[in-house]
Amino acid sequence: MRPVSKQKPKGSLPQSNEAVDEGAVADAGPQTAESDPEEGQHEGKGQTQASKLVDLTLFKHRGFLIYLVGNVVMFFGFFAPVVFLAPYAKHEGFDEYSAAFLLTIFALVDMFIRPFTGFLGNTRRIRPKIQYFFSFAVSYNGVCHLLFPLASGYQGLVVYAIFFGVGFGMVSALLFEVLMDLVGAPRFSSAVGLVTIIECGPVLLGPPISGALVDTFGEYKYLYYTCGVLMLAPGIFFFIMHYFNYKKLEDEQKQKAAGETRRHEETVELKTNNEANK
Repeated sequence: MRPVSKQKPKGSLPQSNEAVDEGAVADAGPQTAESDPEEGQHEGKGQTQASKLVDLTLFKHRGFLIYLVGNVVMFFGFFAPVVFLAPYAKHEGFDEYSAAFLLTIFALVDMFIRPFTGFLGNTRRIRPKIQYFFSFAVSYNGVCHLLFPLASGYQGLVVYAIFFGVGFGMVSALLFEVLMDLVGAPRFSSAVGLVTIIECGPVLLGPPISGALVDTFGEYKYLYYTCGVLMLAPGIFFFIMHYFNYKKLEDEQKQKAAGETRRHEETVELKTNNEANK
């Protein structure tokens, strides 16, 4: 038997045109992909996946660049004082258990200061200018390290462990909070990924470089002086740059508000003129 061909009804001309258009588009898609497979791979995988995983436009964001530059320098001296605290105590002639107890004191203070810092950072007075609070925390760590070699006796080491625990806990609690404040919640995940990747270098290189200073000079005080400078310099950098960043943001908000007011006035004037012409 011969198959019966389906005839299109006469009254369904617009639907047949849509079907033809959709079919043409569907047919054109595979032909294009077959004619240029490399272009399809690069556009489909390279651009789409890269834009989903990493937001490279963050490197044009003023606040993100301030945060990134300061943190890269800061992390060279952030973890080394913790690593060498117990060896420094042993070097000063204290037994192993007394040296390890300094880390216990440091960890306890750090544990309690983190939630307190988060609560303090979300208060009404500090939250609008939380970048200054973070700048203070970083600078505070630098001052602690610079003064540490002046401590004498085990009591001095205990006092340093307490103050260092306070500073370390403040920085750790505010580290990602200030990043979200700068870039916003929608871009926070990409910003954290980029920052973490870039900061791996300073985090890994900081302690070995500090250990090389100890091996070179035979004393730990130069290690703590260096870490103090590496923490104090970014803290001052944050203070200065965030001051200008806040001023720039205020100017941009004023310009935006003035532009919206101008557009509103133009809209009202245009409506008034139309009504007068009628």
